[in-house]
Amino acid sequence: MAGPTTTSLAVKSAQAAGPRTIRNPWWVRVAFMTIAFAFVAFFLVLPLAAVFGEALRKGVGAFFLAFADPDALSAIKLTLTTAAIAVPANLVFGVAASWCIAKFDFRGKSILTTLIDLPFAVSPVISGLIYVLVFGAQGWYGQYLNAEAPWFPALQAWLIAQDFKIIFAVPGIVLATIFVTFPFVARELIPLMQAQGSDEEYAALTLGANGWQTFWYVTLPNIKWGLFYGVILCNARAMGEFGAVSVVSGHIRGETNTMPLHVEILYNEYNFVAAFAVSSLLALLALVTLVLKSFIEWQHTRSRSLKASES
Repeated sequence: MAGPTTTSLAVKSAQAAGPRTIRNPWWVRVAFMTIAFAFVAFFLVLPLAAVFGEALRKGVGAFFLAFADPDALSAIKLTLTTAAIAVPANLVFGVAASWCIAKFDFRGKSILTTLIDLPFAVSPVISGLIYVLVFGAQGWYGQYLNAEAPWFPALQAWLIAQDFKIIFAVPGIVLATIFVTFPFVARELIPLMQAQGSDEEYAALTLGANGWQTFWYVTLPNIKWGLFYGVILCNARAMGEFGAVSVVSGHIRGETNTMPLHVEILYNEYNFVAAFAVSSLLALLALVTLVLKSFIEWQHTRSRSLKASES
């Protein structure tokens, strides 16, 4: 019977030998690699190639002619405007929520974390319907813009004079986009901050730094790659959102149509070349997102390796 010394020596020798690798027969590896590449090619590469193929089916001239349409330019402008508002808003909220959840303990912390994940569980169409019920003409707040009610009369008169609208207008599109995209930054940063802990922040506070200095010089450099990654995903979703925006936009050509809605209208009108031409912009956005994602992951891995070597 082996004693404690023999067992400890066996454990040490196994650890020194390194992790054991399982080698399957060559035909098993080839079969699984073939299935994986075939699946990727059929479900990812082939549809993407079909988009660019249909967009260029009638030549480069017809491709660029699709973007000469004022409605297409308006859709692109509205998409960029919506993303330019929604992404910074989610950036500020995501950093604040992540800092609050990862660095502090308080009552209701689990409830706040659950609410952040709510847009992932709610259908985008339902998300848009929520804003219609709240801000629509007969909604909880929208009715005060059309009725003579004693609800801040001066503000109500100014909003009516300015013809201010939320539903079937740009504000509703922005609100719906913020709702469906706000978890991305927070969900990227919360586990990262929790894994890093709060030791460096405590050390900075002990050395006399205030809260803002601690965040700017300690926390932000540690989360910058996760922050960039969350912003990229948030921007991709904001530009490609269809369901929630479709409900609140009203499909007004040249005014409230984003790029995904404009593609749907062109496709329903059998203008396939123009539809796929605009779709190719969204496909290029997806490719750029993948490139940036890979670059950020490489930079994050490289920075971790440098820190490990320095320590």
